[in-house]
Amino acid sequence: MKKVIFGIIISLGFSSVVLAQSKGDVEFGLNVGYNFSTVSDNVYNADSGYGINLGASADYYFSSSWSLKTKVIYDQKGWNNGFIDNQSFDPADPAFVLTNFNLNYITVPVMANWHFGKTKNWYLNFGPYAGFLVSANDSRYDTDLKEAFNSTDFGLSFGIGVKIPVSDKLKLSLEYEGQGGFSDIFKDNNENSVQNSRGSLNVGVNFLMK
Repeated sequence: MKKVIFGIIISLGFSSVVLAQSKGDVEFGLNVGYNFSTVSDNVYNADSGYGINLGASADYYFSSSWSLKTKVIYDQKGWNNGFIDNQSFDPADPAFVLTNFNLNYITVPVMANWHFGKTKNWYLNFGPYAGFLVSANDSRYDTDLKEAFNSTDFGLSFGIGVKIPVSDKLKLSLEYEGQGGFSDIFKDNNENSVQNSRGSLNVGVNFLMK
């Protein structure tokens, strides 16, 4: 399936016409994506969880090849098959039971955006992000776990994608976007630091303002 998706992206990128932007142009975008996320320390990776992201972006062009892109994203992260202390819910059950952890963030990446290829419709971006925790709960008991997590998350965001021109001011976009956390997501963690990571496949629309 992934090979089919990337094959479609590649073919669209090469078949698109040249509509490169120039210095001073600003492009706004909206996207929706399917997330696959996990957490890890320096020893273990947790099972992946799944969710969505909803994003809005602004892209300021310094030239036809370089721009500065920032996004505001509602980001569903977390992991599956983690353990939660069950004794306060049902003492008759085992002390720890499996559950999925759902972490929802507002994520703000600021990225250098390189536009490449003959048509300049391909792009590759990278830069830091800050994530602000909105909510955290588990799937088994729907327990509010926000107090156990740090309110902010910092890391590196990166992505690659292609824009498909519809008109001189409207483009569709297909992209892969990834995030790798640097900071510990837990407040009181006396063991190995645990970081977020997530990837997503996004589709969107972009509007050029001139």
